[in-house]
Amino acid sequence: MKYWIHALPIVDTLRGYRRIDFAHDSVAGLVLGVVTVPQAVAYAFLAGLPAQAGLYACLAPMVIYSVLGSSRQLIVGPVAIAALMVAATVGEHAPAHSDAYLGITTILCLQVGILLWLLRLLGMGGIVNLLSHPVITGFVNAAAILIIISQLPAFTGIAIGRGDNAADRLTQLFSSIGNLDPVAVAIGVTSLAGVWLIRRYAGLAMGDRDHPISRTGPMFVAIAGTATVAILGLGVDTVGFVPAGLPAFALPPFDPLLWLDLAPAAAMIALVTYIESFSIGTTLASRERSRIDASQELVALGAANVGAAFTGAYPVAGSFSKSSVNVAAGARTPVSALVCVVVIAATLLWMTPLFANLPHATLAAIIIVAIVGIIDFSMLREQWRFCRADVFVHFLALGGVLMLGVEAGLLLAVGTAIVQLVHRSSRPHIAVVGRLGDSGHFRNVTRYDTETFPNVAAVRLDENLYFANANQVEDRLLAIMDRHEEARHLVLVCSAINFIDTTGLEMLRRLNHTLASRDIALHLSEVKGRLRDRLGSTGLPGELSGNLYVTTDEAVRELAASPAPEVEDNR
Repeated sequence: MKYWIHALPIVDTLRGYRRIDFAHDSVAGLVLGVVTVPQAVAYAFLAGLPAQAGLYACLAPMVIYSVLGSSRQLIVGPVAIAALMVAATVGEHAPAHSDAYLGITTILCLQVGILLWLLRLLGMGGIVNLLSHPVITGFVNAAAILIIISQLPAFTGIAIGRGDNAADRLTQLFSSIGNLDPVAVAIGVTSLAGVWLIRRYAGLAMGDRDHPISRTGPMFVAIAGTATVAILGLGVDTVGFVPAGLPAFALPPFDPLLWLDLAPAAAMIALVTYIESFSIGTTLASRERSRIDASQELVALGAANVGAAFTGAYPVAGSFSKSSVNVAAGARTPVSALVCVVVIAATLLWMTPLFANLPHATLAAIIIVAIVGIIDFSMLREQWRFCRADVFVHFLALGGVLMLGVEAGLLLAVGTAIVQLVHRSSRPHIAVVGRLGDSGHFRNVTRYDTETFPNVAAVRLDENLYFANANQVEDRLLAIMDRHEEARHLVLVCSAINFIDTTGLEMLRRLNHTLASRDIALHLSEVKGRLRDRLGSTGLPGELSGNLYVTTDEAVRELAASPAPEVEDNR
């Protein structure tokens, strides 16, 4: 039973499931379904796919995640950022492969699922830490701006080409402003106002600003827009025919060249999908003072995307907007997602004719309102005061995505963040330390009033010792000893060192030899247990001209009272 509870979290949910839980989950699932249907159609068009692909992405993926996911309230399905990345990938590769749009998206789904499973097998759930907060916020802000720009043609009724970047699309849009369709603009603005008004005031009218009804704006404006076009016979672009019925099970096409071409994009989509989903799931879990399992999330999200691959959908991820609706509507367990699946299945079976007159301008308004809420520049002022390099990375991610595209911009920002990390660690903080009063504590002599000893130099290295900083650490330690001409002992305080690679090890050996030639003994203090074991396996402790001490206080008390040593290089 323990195995099944871990592998299938739904088992533990159903073991303690109560009738009152189903009442709450049923209401939440119905509200979620009503909100999800127009959003799913809108995101399908954002991804450059037919409307039914968005609805298909809400069936198998939702069911699979409900069974396997470790979050009780996270809703997996079509999301804006994944749709944007899919659109960019399809636009790049479809012309070279006979415009096989759905084939490309199903391959992407399968590759994303396989890559997520591979991360699980390799125990790399911690990859969520690869993208720093400035990279994520810059990427999300840029993606939101790109999505809004991508919806302007539908919102205004102006037909433009795909464009290489955001500036190119805006240029095309403004150069074609004479082709603006007043009817499409009127529908778009009215839909925009309708969604905003319902979100802002409907909840207040019910006595709760976050009441689930405040999230139903997309449904109401979709109904209103469809009815307006049907009754008045307006000549605007609409969704058109949507085939009825549930998706058929089909294998993604196997074209080795196409699979290789799509692999880099699939890797980026998988990474963003996991990070976005894990972040949302963690946020939801923290509200209940619980946690989600990073490894299980890789399994569940991977399976959800594999399910999407075999049912004609496109890559899915955890959705913040739908998950928020789920929570606000009172969902208690993943059963609410299963109820939502029933609503969407019923829509596909019996209600698809209603989409024929749904205007694209209304879908554009639904997407714009949903996306504006995720744009966030509020932290930039604090980041500028605290760490200006983070602001640089934020705008690099923002500008890179807008000018170079989603994948290239994200890779540029990630690469820059990694270079900054290596640069910072290659110039570690090194402090000469002294004793605080009569205590056993040692602190930086430039910040505290400390006691030092002429024949002992105690130096703390505040960084791991590895190839990027080993030579610089060696030069700075020797420079410190040059300034302490009377010192016959160097105590290297290792309290902040967790890792030493072979380059760092050879540096310590070289430093020991150099100091021994100057009649200076090298000692190590406060070496952590695991690191001490690793050093012991190399024989370094026996090679040192000095000793290993448990504490810096012990080392300084013993060495300060000892006469000048006869230093010998023990290599």
